[in-house]
Amino acid sequence: MKIQGSTALVTGANRGLGLAYARALLAAGARKVYAGARDPSTVTLAGVVPVKLDVNDPADIAAAAAQCADVDLVVNNAGVIASEPLLGTNGTDALRTAMETNLYGMLAVSQAFAPVLAKNGGGALVNMLSALSWVSLPGSGAYSVTKAAAWALSNGLRNELRGQGTQVVGVHAGYIDTDMVKDVDSPKSRPEDIAAAVIAGIEAGDTEVLSDETSRQVKLGFAGSMYLKAHGS
Repeated sequence: MKIQGSTALVTGANRGLGLAYARALLAAGARKVYAGARDPSTVTLAGVVPVKLDVNDPADIAAAAAQCADVDLVVNNAGVIASEPLLGTNGTDALRTAMETNLYGMLAVSQAFAPVLAKNGGGALVNMLSALSWVSLPGSGAYSVTKAAAWALSNGLRNELRGQGTQVVGVHAGYIDTDMVKDVDSPKSRPEDIAAAVIAGIEAGDTEVLSDETSRQVKLGFAGSMYLKAHGS
């Protein structure tokens, strides 16, 4: 689909990558951009329409679907970090909390907006995943679980939404320079670069966007390891 003239909703759009998505969509010619946030007063970007949207709140989601009935592009960007070790004292609770946002919140928004997208011609559903959908690093175990599940969810949604002409895009990235990973000492991509790569992928009709070098290298390594297992080495 083309961004020019589209109407988009971005969840978690008040800061970080969500803000970069909203800004990039406007720059690419979107007719309207709804900026979802738990507290819409924190949305300060000129030109967007603030929307109260906590992806863990069914009432918020239903109200947003009613308010944003003209959208043909939904960006599931809202997410939380899960830093508690899986075997830690609070490992189960931390994982459950992260799953609520990173998986069930993504599904709930997708369920609510699938009929909206169908009514408006199909459009596109973009799910923000991670290179950690495919690997787990020390300290990232719980987060990786949620993103691996969200990757599988995205693949399932793609199958179910194909008939209504909705392009489902899974976006993978390494660390991005946002508040979420401000304490991580590792190379990070600029949010603006990730957003630009995703917009290009949407317009190219892609179903998967490897939005930075980290995600490309991880996917390449993953594919290589599968080849070796299949053919022996």
